[in-house]
Amino acid sequence: MQSYPVGDTPLVPVGRHCILELYDCPTHLLNNPVFIKQALEEAAKVAKSTLLSEVTHHFEPYGVTGLALLAESHISIHTWPEYGYIAVDIFTCGEYAEPEKACKYLVQAFQASSHTLLTLPRGKLSPEIQKRLEESLVLQVAEC
Repeated sequence: MQSYPVGDTPLVPVGRHCILELYDCPTHLLNNPVFIKQALEEAAKVAKSTLLSEVTHHFEPYGVTGLALLAESHISIHTWPEYGYIAVDIFTCGEYAEPEKACKYLVQAFQASSHTLLTLPRGKLSPEIQKRLEESLVLQVAEC
């Protein structure tokens, strides 16, 4: 089953999706929900996005997940203090948001020794590629 009418899929990006990996970060920053909440708020500002709401959850014995809901989409942060590792996901739509600037801010804020960043355009798939992707996902779900 197709999730869009043929010919109606936009062939231009509707947004950018940044996947950021931060390594060798100080443990005390990664286990601090207050710091992570502040980092989410500042990252939203740096990305020129509108912060609607944010939530953090501190896991026992350690680790924090934080989520910022943006008018433009979202920012999520998941920390593993025991590894000095953070997984960040930033998706923004619209032509004015700058998620890569938010990524640069987070690298500095969390004092990462190294990082990787992957930026993907969203909404740029042709109908033919989209259909093949959907078919492969349906097959994978059916096999589970």
